[in-house]
Amino acid sequence: MSKRLLVVESPGKVKKLSQILGAEWIVRASCGHIRELSNEGEDSLGFIMDGSSVRCRYVPRNQQARETIQQLKAALKQVKEVVLATDPDREGETIAWHLKEALGLKDPKRAVYTEITESAVRSAIANLRELDLNLVGAGLCRDCLDKLVGYKGSPLVWALNNGAKSVGRVQSATLHLICQREREIESFVPQDYWSIWVDYAEGFRAFYKGTVNAPSETPKQETEVHDDTANNHTEAPESTRVLSEAEATRLVEEAKRHPHQIVQYEGKVVNRQPPPPFITSTLQQAAGSRLKFAPEKTMQVAQKLYEAGLITYMRTDSVMLSPEFCDSARKWLEQNDPENVPQQTARHRSKKTAQEAHEAIRPTDVFRPSTELRVELSADEFNLYVLIWKRAIASQCRPAQLRKTLIITQSGELLWQARGQVVEFLGYARYWSNLSKDTILPNLQQGQMLTLENAGHEKKQTQPPPRYSEPKLVQLMERKGIGRPSTYSPTIATLKKRGYVQLIKENLQPTALGLEVDAFLLKALPDLLETEFTAKMEDALDSIASGKQPWQHYLTNWNQNYFAPALAKAKTVPVSSSNGANASGVAERKFETSRTRCPQCNNNLAKINSNKVKKKYFLKCVSGCENVVLFWSEYTKTWEPPRSQTRLDANPQKPPVKITTYPCPVCKQPLEEYTYTKDAQSKKMLRCSNPKSRNEQKHKDVAYFSTPKGWWSPKFGELKC
Repeated sequence: MSKRLLVVESPGKVKKLSQILGAEWIVRASCGHIRELSNEGEDSLGFIMDGSSVRCRYVPRNQQARETIQQLKAALKQVKEVVLATDPDREGETIAWHLKEALGLKDPKRAVYTEITESAVRSAIANLRELDLNLVGAGLCRDCLDKLVGYKGSPLVWALNNGAKSVGRVQSATLHLICQREREIESFVPQDYWSIWVDYAEGFRAFYKGTVNAPSETPKQETEVHDDTANNHTEAPESTRVLSEAEATRLVEEAKRHPHQIVQYEGKVVNRQPPPPFITSTLQQAAGSRLKFAPEKTMQVAQKLYEAGLITYMRTDSVMLSPEFCDSARKWLEQNDPENVPQQTARHRSKKTAQEAHEAIRPTDVFRPSTELRVELSADEFNLYVLIWKRAIASQCRPAQLRKTLIITQSGELLWQARGQVVEFLGYARYWSNLSKDTILPNLQQGQMLTLENAGHEKKQTQPPPRYSEPKLVQLMERKGIGRPSTYSPTIATLKKRGYVQLIKENLQPTALGLEVDAFLLKALPDLLETEFTAKMEDALDSIASGKQPWQHYLTNWNQNYFAPALAKAKTVPVSSSNGANASGVAERKFETSRTRCPQCNNNLAKINSNKVKKKYFLKCVSGCENVVLFWSEYTKTWEPPRSQTRLDANPQKPPVKITTYPCPVCKQPLEEYTYTKDAQSKKMLRCSNPKSRNEQKHKDVAYFSTPKGWWSPKFGELKC
């Protein structure tokens, strides 16, 4: 009994940690979450809100979790101490608490590390702490919130009868962003305009800026933003927009009539500071734009790198780097790129809500040769590792130096402008290239006369706002405070899985189903779609995590003051999206009609697109007739109602109820055998035969289910003969 047990989340860490800790430790994995809220109680929530308290009932997540719990209980008998080393975030803390509860641990210790290296792991073992119940409370609150919104809100969209499956606290707000953009694109009216330019013999082109007497525009302040969704492509320069060809032609003729002279010439060297190291969102953005990885793939590959001990923990919103890493990066630069060593170690600021105990995503060993890793890692793993390595090193370099030039010329009353940028010192950009392409302007003098070679105009057209790529959507979610590092990737994956959005040419486009669900929710639960509303909920969870408010009090208040009344109101909203009414009332959605007519109203049925049926669409009445849905039968080569509906129509009588000799454990009335359908399978259960009693609260748990060993109830156990 001299051994100690270390419990981690991922099986991928077990081998590495066993090597680090040696024979005196047993390392086991929980394989992520081992428990979840049960599907018992009102609306299958698995928890009851009573006043300002919440009572939760948790069950093993699945059969694998049940087996894991038994294996861990067996391992407990071999050890003298248990250390919980789940991931160093709110979710990991919650999993550790569930392990404590499921294994019956009285006072387990918690080990926290952000990299799987010998020094970090041994330091964590030497500095064990208690479970942080504030973090656990925030995790439990998130679970209850998400289930409350999902289980109570989803039936609203089921009534649309269009295949919609779910509503989600973060999911629906994110879908709304995508649908909002799609409506902006649909309502966009392009406008023609002309860009006017002049070419000078001195070797540059300038663009029309306006007239001398026109009120001068306040120059835009250049803010330094590192956009990880961009591929440092610069937009083609153009002039102040002119809205008619006649005016554009007049300005060209005016330019040819008058001499041209430089009235302003500015040249200055500016520093561009290095970008901060990666956090979860910026890693997903950069991997999306540079490696074409979906957010989900980025996190899967990063998980493997973390488990191999090559990078720090990949779910973080902090840009902080440890002093040890900064020293190590500085030594690497001194040996390999001494010109890029800054006078002082670079410091980057995290946002206020970031968990500063965490680090940014960085390599664990900056000196690890890439030739070794190229052999050990897959191509995707190696490419992502290199991306992380370059970004971390770049964050510790000197700024890039840019020479920016501005030339303004005048011809008659017209002003013309040219801008140039030349990189004088690459600095951090040697490792992280995000500088725009050089535009070199000649050295000229203020007041200098110029020789006009040509003048002309180019017709252009305004473009609608672009759809969001996956990296852009992650960036938007982060900026608007929707979700947290661990939720960006699964939220987008869920939207695609539900059929609410699809990826077309690397951009996310809402499907007809997604637009219909969003339009309905905009009328039924409008607050839930507002990013500010969702962001405030995330702020509340952060507040709970920092111990500023109890989670049960927040959840019950949120439900009582907002969600329950909003849900009651939502249930009064007519389900009108099936006829195509846009929630904004601006336009009606048009469906392609079929030649098949509705058996009730004789109108042509609409074709509803669906990837879940072989024909890629089914037929539905959009004229107000309820439950008129037809699917194509390959067997009969005709359109037929769903099989369950066909069976119901053929035999509308309910199957006879069988009264048993078993007494109800509450009122002693005989139990009845009840047949129902779940997951397209016929199932049986026993319940009280008195219909009035079944509605009483004390009868809610009277349910025995058929098992290979006989009848069994979650509350009352096996049914004895």
